[in-house]
Amino acid sequence: MDATDDFDIVRLEGADAGGGLALSTEAGWNQNEADWCFLLAKGTVFGVRDRGRHVVATAALLPYTDTDAWISMVLVTERWRRRGLARRLVDACIDAATRLGVTAWLDATEAGAAVYGPLGFTPTIELRRLALVASAATELQLRAGRLGDFLTLDIGAMGFSRHCLLQELCARQGSRLLSNDDAMALVRDGRTARHIGPLFANSEPHALAMVRDIAAGENGPLLIDAVASQDAFVEGLGEAGWTIERPFRRMRFGRATTKAGELPFAVAGPEFG
Repeated sequence: MDATDDFDIVRLEGADAGGGLALSTEAGWNQNEADWCFLLAKGTVFGVRDRGRHVVATAALLPYTDTDAWISMVLVTERWRRRGLARRLVDACIDAATRLGVTAWLDATEAGAAVYGPLGFTPTIELRRLALVASAATELQLRAGRLGDFLTLDIGAMGFSRHCLLQELCARQGSRLLSNDDAMALVRDGRTARHIGPLFANSEPHALAMVRDIAAGENGPLLIDAVASQDAFVEGLGEAGWTIERPFRRMRFGRATTKAGELPFAVAGPEFG
């Protein structure tokens, strides 16, 4: 019997935010404690504890509506990898999604996509994570965006509402919802870098102008998860000094329940979609 076969899968609670953060930090991910607190409060986070009661593996299911949910935070500490824990936890998320009758989505790394495909996930869109080391900030030229307009744009892009998520992200200390009339984007804190996204715009030049103005108002590292099919946008980011860190593949388990509209230029991030 494998050493992990007798480890129970449990539902984690708010007090486990620190354990989850330790796992994502070990993996080098950008999630902070506020992200974990939100997932634990609004979603179902499955976990495995070792015999010392430490959280050694996680996977989260975050329902957005009665039709769609997001899977994320599939993490296993180094010592316990390659023992089937991730597969068991993803299966738990799939089972929970099936019981709820929702379509499950996730953003997978290339290695993850090879695992999720045989489980029944189908690819939808490609993403590219890009990073920028921002220089000293100048005066921000952008004005505050309206949350209602932002929610409307997001519903149009996703095909379902994520109002609970976006309201929470926008209300966090340090978050800024910004607009230049032709584009709108959220900028929020992460563990190691500020994250831009979702980003909606009327055109690629307007999207690039928004990112340029945001970067000019920041004085630390930035991340953005760009939609790869917005190729002129991704190319323009590269010309502006952004570097591609890794690709992601958005995948879906189940049928699309609603029809998504025009794609954004950047998404909220792999933990939230």
